Amino acid sequence: MSAPVPNPLLELRKLGQSAWLDDISRRMLREGTLARLIRDDGIAGLTSNPAIFGNAITTDPEYARPIAELLPRVSSSLALYEELAIEDLRAAAALLRPLYDSSSGGDGFVSMEVSPHLAYDGAGSLAEARRLWERLRLPNALIKIPGTEAGLPVIRELVAAGINVNVTLLFSPERYRAVARAYMGGLEARAAAGQSLETLASVASFFLSRIDTAVDRLLDALAARGQPAARALRGKAAIASACRAYEIFEETIATGEWQSLAERGARPQRLLWASTSTKDPSYGPVKYIEELIVPKTVNTMPLETLAAYRRLGRPELRLERHIAEGCDTREALERLDIDLEAVAQQLEREGVMKFIEPFDKMQTWLEERRRAKRAS
Repeated sequence: MSAPVPNPLLELRKLGQSAWLDDISRRMLREGTLARLIRDDGIAGLTSNPAIFGNAITTDPEYARPIAELLPRVSSSLALYEELAIEDLRAAAALLRPLYDSSSGGDGFVSMEVSPHLAYDGAGSLAEARRLWERLRLPNALIKIPGTEAGLPVIRELVAAGINVNVTLLFSPERYRAVARAYMGGLEARAAAGQSLETLASVASFFLSRIDTAVDRLLDALAARGQPAARALRGKAAIASACRAYEIFEETIATGEWQSLAERGARPQRLLWASTSTKDPSYGPVKYIEELIVPKTVNTMPLETLAAYRRLGRPELRLERHIAEGCDTREALERLDIDLEAVAQQLEREGVMKFIEPFDKMQTWLEERRRAKRAS
């Protein structure tokens, strides 16, 4: 009798990478889907964003009853959304709490994002992050802050205050470098105030598939204008950018500055690979999982991608072998006058809008129910 084939998702943990779920809904919690993913697939955390909550709240019938119960007690559609989201995240955090405890705070996190309207409002982001942290009251929560320039001082202030941070919407390795500095700056300020560093956690969410989508569009245009060599670079920009970000991570934790913080109990800010669903079907459904297996990182996957990796995954350490190729890719793109930093800036702006639109749609949907309740 042949031995059972190991679950590729469980194998990732053995290689030093954590698999998180990029999804949440009331149905998932009620039906035990998340509990099964934690138990059977080793899912070690959960990320959410305005688009995920917007889709869940407006389409999942499980929300109908809690919305009806909350309507008489809330003053706005935003307050209604927060009540629903916080209840979901507390339930998910409870399922993940045993892992958080057994890993001494290394895994087992849930994430809640500040309003996407605050992406370029540092003061507003800081105030809302503090408020959400107080409302959640969970040691295994992360507050998501967009990694815009306005977000950098917010990251520093939150870390200094002892608040766990998930920095989101990162497309640029150099912006990630600035985020890593902000994280360390917050740790240094906290240490200078005599506060403990041991329980703080942070991840930096580097978005992948959107980079390839944007760069591939530019490459296809060049190929159509008589530069067929451009096609050979399709599907390589995201991995090349991720490789550079990981190099910056390694450079950062090798510094004396970081070593001093580590001696005081600080944890590295792990890179989290996000936007891992493949947009171009010619690349295969597990491209951004398979090619980015590396220790001390997180990969957060939507359910469809997670299921595909469970079925198709071949886990082995891969990113290190891509680093030299990544340098060549970046140089080749530069020779074609494709500026990855400019692409990253464009994707950041678009990313903010892609969160604002479903967030506002959800608020409109909830407000319609509030008005109908008041009219009845």
